[in-house]
Amino acid sequence: MKLTETIEQGLTAWTASVALAVEAVADRQLSRGRVVVEYHRLDHVVLTLQAPSRGKPALPPATINLAAAAPRPALSPEWLRALRGCALEVHVAAGNLLVRPLDFPRQAEPFLDGMIRTQIARLTPWTIDQVVFGFGTAPAAANDRIAVTLIAAPRALIQPLLAFAAEIGAAKIAVVAEDDAGDGAPIQIYKASLRSALGGGRDLGRVLKIGWLSVAAATAVLLIATTFAGGYLDGELDDAQAQMARLRAALRPAIGSAAADGLLAKRKQTSPASVIVLETLSKILPDDTYVLEMHVENDRLQISGMTQDAPALIRLIEQSPQFSRATFYAPTTRTAGEAGERFHIEARINPYFGDRA
Repeated sequence: MKLTETIEQGLTAWTASVALAVEAVADRQLSRGRVVVEYHRLDHVVLTLQAPSRGKPALPPATINLAAAAPRPALSPEWLRALRGCALEVHVAAGNLLVRPLDFPRQAEPFLDGMIRTQIARLTPWTIDQVVFGFGTAPAAANDRIAVTLIAAPRALIQPLLAFAAEIGAAKIAVVAEDDAGDGAPIQIYKASLRSALGGGRDLGRVLKIGWLSVAAATAVLLIATTFAGGYLDGELDDAQAQMARLRAALRPAIGSAAADGLLAKRKQTSPASVIVLETLSKILPDDTYVLEMHVENDRLQISGMTQDAPALIRLIEQSPQFSRATFYAPTTRTAGEAGERFHIEARINPYFGDRA
């Protein structure tokens, strides 16, 4: 069996049980009218209204003819109103039905319906599809057994009654067999709901089933739509995040170049320039001093040349705000034929060479 068939059968059984429970509650709340039908033969059927509604007069019994060829007398408007939505209880004399006494062990009492149903073709002249039946039980006198009275009738016997019930709009019909002697309790051989107390002439179980299927279909459609919408929004979010990543990547070189420019500017202000160093030396050195070599490495300055008074150069360089820690890094010498002393001075270059605030 396929899974879908199993689900459908389970849903059908569940909705049928729910419909029965709802119908039972509705019957108690609506207080249906009850009409007793005395069925002796087709041309003599007597209708009796039981327990009329408050404020309404009791109706006299009505006799109708259900024979197919016979003309049917019209019922009064009061009877038609009373019959619509009522519960018909048809009483049939047991003399018109097949009655068979049976005997079963007491242990078989819970299974009597199934046992009789499987043997109905042997116990009656009809098959299970052609018969309506019921049974009553009574304890036997001895041997711990159960006496069962089986009452059966052909389904064709009650067809005129079912057609009449559908024509007048009855809600329920039950067919019971009465003992001719009036000793035993009536035995029900047929029962059916023709109209729903809430759904009119529609099958309430089917209405509930269609309703649940509609709710399930709507839920599935909503779930699918939500899934697609969520996937679309997730895709849009991913695209937006990818675009933001591309923008960050595009802006990163500009940010790096700005940082490099700042680093160069800082280095320009914190690192001495050889031109500025040379210009500063030309201002502080005397005219009789000549610089022959100059080396600038980081913040260290080395100069060598000719001068008349080498120690005086140390003092002049120290007085300048651009230099500090001036000293000789090699001996001062005087060579024959030269007009002055050859000096070798080293000094520290101060980190800033601009105008001071």
